[in-house]
This record gives sequence, C-alpha cells and structure tokens, in this order.
Amino acid sequence: MGNIIYRRKKDSKENNGSRSRRIGGRSQRKMAAEEELLHRQALSMVLHQHQLSQRFDGSMSRRIGSTSSRRHTDPLANNENKVVESLENIKFRRVVLIHGEGFGAWCWYKTIAQLEEVGLLPTAMDLTGSGIDLTDTNTVTTLAEYSKPLIQYLEALPEDEKVILVGHSSGGACLSYALENFPEKISKAIFLCATMVSNGQRPFDVFAEELGSAERFMQESEFLIYGNGKDEPPTGFMFEKQLMKGLYFNQSPTKDVALAMVTMRPTPLGPIMEKLSLSPEKYGSGQRFYIQTLDDRALSPDVQEKLVRENPPEGVYKIKGSDHCPFFSKPQSLQKILVEIVQIP
Repeated sequence: MGNIIYRRKKDSKENNGSRSRRIGGRSQRKMAAEEELLHRQALSMVLHQHQLSQRFDGSMSRRIGSTSSRRHTDPLANNENKVVESLENIKFRRVVLIHGEGFGAWCWYKTIAQLEEVGLLPTAMDLTGSGIDLTDTNTVTTLAEYSKPLIQYLEALPEDEKVILVGHSSGGACLSYALENFPEKISKAIFLCATMVSNGQRPFDVFAEELGSAERFMQESEFLIYGNGKDEPPTGFMFEKQLMKGLYFNQSPTKDVALAMVTMRPTPLGPIMEKLSLSPEKYGSGQRFYIQTLDDRALSPDVQEKLVRENPPEGVYKIKGSDHCPFFSKPQSLQKILVEIVQIP
C-alpha cells in the first residue's frame, strides 16, 4: 500500500565578501518577495472561499478552493473508473468533514476535490467560531455549542439517510458527541489523528503529554486568550505561528502552510475541557475507524497508538511521512484510505 499501513481489529571567501553580501541581500529580498506572494495567494484563496460559501446554507460548503498547483502522482489514477463503479453500489456516500482546533472547512479543499472525483458526496463545515463563521470564539463555552453546525446538519437528514463522519484532531470530540446523540444517523466515524476519547475523558487530556495537565495549562500557558478580561478564566487559546508550523505542518507544502497562517483562528477552550459522557449503547454501537499519522509532532504516534489501544476501533490505518495535517502533506494517501473505509460493509 506504499505509504499506508493498515490493520483491522479483527485481524566563498573574504575577498569576495562584499559581493557575497550584495548577493545575500538580493537573496533575502527575493525570499521576502516570494513569501509575500504566497501570503497574497493564500488570501486570494480565502476570499474565493467566502464567495463560494454563499452558495450553501450557513457556513457549510462542499467545494472550497482548488487542488494544489504542485504535481502529485494519483495512486488511484489507473483504477479510478473501477473505484467509481464500485462506489456506485454503496448506499451511503455522503462524507462530512470536520476540522480540528484553529482550522475551518477551508483545510479540506484537496480532500473535497479528490472525493468528488470518485463519486462521493463530501461536505465540509465550519464549527461554531471557526473558519468564516462569525461567532466570537470567546463566547463558545460548551461542546454542544461548538458542534452545533454538525448537529443541525444531522438533524436535517432524511430519516433513511446516514453519513460518514471524518474528524481531524480535536474535531474527533465532535464525532464522539455526534455518535452519542445521533448513532442512527452515522454510518461510520473516522478519527483522523484525532481525540478519540473514552467515557469521562476531556479532549484536552489527549494532548496532555505535549501540553501538560489541563490544570497546569490553564494556569501557566502563554497561549491562552482572556476574552472576558485577565481577572476571568481564559476563553480560548492560539499557538504562536512558528510553533504552529513546527507542530502541525512539518511535512506540508509551503503554500498550504501560508494559507493556514492567514486563516487559522483561536480555539475556544470550553469545548476541549469538557468531559464527554459516552455510553456503550449509543457511542459504543458506532462503527469507528482511526487513521494514524506517523510524523506527527502535535499528537505523537505513541499517543495515537495509546488511544486505539484504550478505545479500540474496528480498523486502524497508518500514513507514513504525514504530519498532523495529512489533507495537506499526504492528500493522496488520505483519499485512498477514506475510499477504502467507505467500501467496508
């Protein structure tokens, strides 16, 4: 499977110094100009996203941006027709993509295009206070509020319709919440390097190895946001840009990183500090899958392995060479896995 591993539960010099300095100066100016160009391109994509989102209800959109200008080899190219034919017989083809902390529907632009190419029906949405949703992040205090766009989507589904949910990073908590409240609406839940918590756990607990305990983070972190004033509890957090690049995007293309740097928003703190109540009868009845990312610095492979060991899903997939954002760093591998999971009975 190439970069994918799968296992099922069931189975110069001083005399030239001045010249070098001139060249170095030109080189730095050139790099600065290139970086500015990348940021302008990213901003252009965001504006394009705003225009496209008007075609859909609320903050949901099915098509955001276009595929990357880099050339990639599509691992499904030779078998695409065969894949499309096989997917035609799949009863539930709607795939709902849920972003993680700081992100928005925009981060799925490659995945949306790739899934549509094989006949699936992807939808990406902004959670409350994320992406282009205008809600003040500081006012989002519960997981129910944060997940509201997803819940409204599920409530509006026809009675005989089910969807496949894909949740990235802390968006995994929204999947768990949805599984507990709407198990009959969900065909499969796919956790993408995500917070697949157990009953009584907080989404933040998953990141404790990297960030420390929740109590220590709330008291000492320099990344906290105090939307109601310093005398009140913190309302959100956002990492500094250089730290974000190292944690999330260590394998991602430059253009995608530039896009992220101008579009990521603070994350509401309340939802990730909330303990989930998950029952065997509802949450436990769902068909869950987990996709691990093996070059991930935000949620280490060891932590991801611990998650699947403590809360075993039906199947576990691994993407070699992927950072915390496989929709940027390994989009073809991600597409291949998603298509494969969709076809599992």
